[in-house]
Amino acid sequence: MKSMLFLELSARNVRLHWLRSLLAVLGIIIGVVTIVSMGILGNSLVLAISDSLSSVGDSIIVTPHSGGVGFGGGGAGTAPESISDRQVDEIRRAVAPDVTIPVYSGSSRMIIGGEDAVGVIYGLDPDDIPVLLEIEEGTFLRGSSSAMVGARFAEQNDIKVGSRISVGDKGALRVVGILKERGMGFDINPDYGIVVDSRWFEQSYSPDGYDLVIVKVRDLNQINDVKAAIERQLNRRDTIVDVIDTKAVLETILTAFGQISTFTTAIGGISLIVAGVSILNIMLMSVTERIKEIGVLRSIGTQKHEVRRMFLYEALILGLIGSSIGGVLSIIGGYAVSMVMLQTTQYLFVPSSLIHILYGIAFGIGTSLISGFYPAWKASNLNPIEALRHE
Repeated sequence: MKSMLFLELSARNVRLHWLRSLLAVLGIIIGVVTIVSMGILGNSLVLAISDSLSSVGDSIIVTPHSGGVGFGGGGAGTAPESISDRQVDEIRRAVAPDVTIPVYSGSSRMIIGGEDAVGVIYGLDPDDIPVLLEIEEGTFLRGSSSAMVGARFAEQNDIKVGSRISVGDKGALRVVGILKERGMGFDINPDYGIVVDSRWFEQSYSPDGYDLVIVKVRDLNQINDVKAAIERQLNRRDTIVDVIDTKAVLETILTAFGQISTFTTAIGGISLIVAGVSILNIMLMSVTERIKEIGVLRSIGTQKHEVRRMFLYEALILGLIGSSIGGVLSIIGGYAVSMVMLQTTQYLFVPSSLIHILYGIAFGIGTSLISGFYPAWKASNLNPIEALRHE
């Protein structure tokens, strides 16, 4: 019964000083909305990067030690050093039964519908393409004179299935398929280029070897063992090739973006701390205004802890109201920042984003209680006789 009485006294004081209480609640609302919105944005950013890179997280990339992917000026060409057929066979033996995909790459001027363009060219064995890429429209390669086009390249140059692309002085290629957009990757980025049959690439440019080799690992738990097997096979005496584990690179990138997410959330928390200082100030004012009331309560037998509880109730009421409203409004805030920063809200309603609403509400209530603790302690320790004499 006493607890209810002190709760009613606290609620009455909030109502009596409604404007002051409203300003305190508004500070909590702004703080909660900020911290939740920043948390949702950071989490959405991590999820977006993860989705963009997850398709290459099961790959091992092998490139020549002193080079890598090379692009010739004006015509497709390989880097000065490359990976030979013999080395590709050694990689296949080392990683079996995982799939080994050798890749030619270069760049060239092209003529598309009478317009000049420059694009990346990847030469792949037609049997390897379905393992690495997906089709959005049309079919995979049909014969050595056909080509598949990346989604972004097709959009920029108005390329459709059936279009023809003239590659330098190497002849025309017929587009048989538009690739599904793949996003950023560590191996190849066909979104802004074309994919041709490796036989056509060899006949057109007579490359000395492959620019890189991609190994698709079936069991991610074995990726370190597969990487070590390649190293033992090719780099026994000297470092001939560089072997990159994309899973490890992916984890590093996601860790970095996770830290960015934590940092942005912490920035949002600053506004909530400011709101906490506002509540502290309001509660101290409340103690000063109610000194005589506290003296009366203490003189009729009210215990110190009960006085403390009364003021903590007041801080709790402010925190609950502000945090609850802020939690609801933070959905709108999260939607807005997701649209502005990422142009998508697909990561807004996933559990890892929504949990930030609970974090924000809990932080708001906790900040309010912490801010109210010192004023409550000060009120409970007032001398009853001096409090009654206070004017």
